[in-house]
Amino acid sequence: MGRVVAGDERTERDEGDVVSILVIDIGTSGVRAAIVRPDATVDAEHRREVLPVSPAPGLVEFDALVLAEAALEVAREALAQGGPVLGVGIANQRASVVVWERATGQPVGPGIGWQDLRTVGECLVLQGQGLRLAPNQSATKIAHLLDRFDAGRNRDLCAGTVDSWIVWNLTEGHAHVTDVTNAAVTGLVTADATAWDSSTLDTLRIPAACLPRLVDSSGPVGEATALPGAPVICGLAGDQQASLIGQGCVHPGPAKITFGTGGMLDLVTGPTRPVAAARSDGGTFPIVTWRRRDETMWGLEAIMLSAGSNVEWLRDDLGLVTTVAESHDVAQGCADTEGVVYVPALLGLGTPHWDYGARGTLLGVTRGSGRAHVVRAVLEGVAHRGADLVEAAEADAGREIVSLRVDGGMSDNPTFVQALADATGRPVEVSPVVEATTLGAAFLAGLSIGTWGGWDDVAATWRPRTAVDPGVPLDRERWQRAVARAREWFPELSGLDF
Repeated sequence: MGRVVAGDERTERDEGDVVSILVIDIGTSGVRAAIVRPDATVDAEHRREVLPVSPAPGLVEFDALVLAEAALEVAREALAQGGPVLGVGIANQRASVVVWERATGQPVGPGIGWQDLRTVGECLVLQGQGLRLAPNQSATKIAHLLDRFDAGRNRDLCAGTVDSWIVWNLTEGHAHVTDVTNAAVTGLVTADATAWDSSTLDTLRIPAACLPRLVDSSGPVGEATALPGAPVICGLAGDQQASLIGQGCVHPGPAKITFGTGGMLDLVTGPTRPVAAARSDGGTFPIVTWRRRDETMWGLEAIMLSAGSNVEWLRDDLGLVTTVAESHDVAQGCADTEGVVYVPALLGLGTPHWDYGARGTLLGVTRGSGRAHVVRAVLEGVAHRGADLVEAAEADAGREIVSLRVDGGMSDNPTFVQALADATGRPVEVSPVVEATTLGAAFLAGLSIGTWGGWDDVAATWRPRTAVDPGVPLDRERWQRAVARAREWFPELSGLDF
């Protein structure tokens, strides 16, 4: 069998070419593109670094034109090496926003990154008016850009998250869309994620006409005419939902944690929306994990504000390791931390505490504590935070998480993975690819074009690189005492609640 072309004419190419997928993954620090084959292997991967800038404390911006150009470059390189493909899947950093002119496609100003905190004051004012929004959501970021560049709301502008911006460029301005996994974390949609919330739009003075059309996570949205062959874009998802799907978590059951700069636990709860309108009692948030045709799947997300950034701190600021990977070797220099405990609260504590005034804390240090003890304590501290996320998600979901699946840079660290198993008391399965977002976006696109027949086929692709069983349990009671000491270090920040 060969590649399907016009008139069902066939060539001598392998059948895999018929249903291979191009994936474009827009991260916080760079852009990747790769070809995903029908056997769920990743081929022809290309990357470009596109770093955000911080012009002032708390501000995070990016050049949207540079981002789009990088996405097109790596996509064309991947196609040249591994194409052709029938479909395109896109995964992206969530909540970052771009506002651009509809006629020219030119951004009106810088893109604003999801980490940007410039709208904290506006969020507090809105909270006093009964509208609860967080500064990391898209809503106040879009309003800020409109207030700055279109105060009278007279210009014909488009506003959207990064997926919308990339689709616009791939379709050369013919499609302005976003999928519900991205829309549901903007703060601008109705509770059931079926439409933009007119009341919130009116409060923020965001014209509905500038926002993208809501589409399914899996299904055709337009042809990528900016790419050779104009393959159809048919898979869209936020990065964490893509990672969840990429690790085969498409039905209620297992959970995944992505350990990158921060850490995100996500799990599927079912077709019914979680009860909490925003943050649950355990500190988790409701998310749409995917929507396809008439089916919507909901889930919960628990958040760790700093994970891999703690290892980078060991490398870049303390000089205790020369590479991130070396942290495993150094930690192996001791059998345990001998009482040294580290709370990884460099940016505060997320789920379940949501204490922005908490700070990183190193306790239990003695004259005998050495480099290995501190490095191991940092890895174990992140593992303890992973266990915190598991416990919070179980409480809010009302079900046990039997096993964990992990991806992200820290999933390559054997000491850390074992510590995670020991802290949670659960087996940990490591993703076959470090960045499972690529597979998730491919699965969504592949369901649309027939690469995979259904969600059971997607779930069946899960083949962990390794599985680690729990060993000697970590001391969770001592951990909780350490967390109590780390909390409310800056009481004025601890008082903030979004």
